[in-house]
Amino acid sequence: MSDANVRIPEAARDRLAAIAAAEGLSLRAYLARLAETMLTPAERAERAERARAALKEWNGYAPTVSEEDDLDSELDRRLARVTGR
Repeated sequence: MSDANVRIPEAARDRLAAIAAAEGLSLRAYLARLAETMLTPAERAERAERARAALKEWNGYAPTVSEEDDLDSELDRRLARVTGR
């Protein structure tokens, strides 16, 4: 396996290195683990679709696009309130 160089601001590198060290990992190992565990937008969308299908099969819950948008807005509002944003 070959390594790649990624240019990021020094402050970001130092922060990531500190997080990695706190978990007993090198920065290289931490970033590799992060890349393995993060989902791409397509993977997130596919999981969301599977969850919607499971809910519909389990209890008939099938919100419309408008209802999903309203629920997303409500979640955003609540998250903003607790995070102070």
